[in-house]
Amino acid sequence: MSKVKDDFDLEERLIGFAVRIIQLAEALPKSRVGNHISGQLIRSGTAPAPNYGEAQGAESLSDFLHKMKIGLKELRESKVWLKIIIQAKLINPASRLDTLIDETDQLISIFVKSIKTASMKRQN
Repeated sequence: MSKVKDDFDLEERLIGFAVRIIQLAEALPKSRVGNHISGQLIRSGTAPAPNYGEAQGAESLSDFLHKMKIGLKELRESKVWLKIIIQAKLINPASRLDTLIDETDQLISIFVKSIKTASMKRQN
């Protein structure tokens, strides 16, 4: 029996997010500030995909929750860096980041819901 691929594949979506973050980091100015933010953004923006991958192979519900919470933390950090980029006017026009911020918000919501759902299972 062949496995039907879901229309919604969170791992692929997170990988796509990481690629977009990498591309943004490469577009930042090659300055002291640009290099610093680029490094921080690459670390936080590429972390959710492998953390989600680790969560899928979790050894326990607690391990799953821990990995998902790390991914959520990294997504929230990425959103802050995106806001800093906008307010510091490091990418023009700032509207170029609208879809990336929207995707960050959607991924945060997905992680929050998944963590809540898994936490409820642990309580039962």
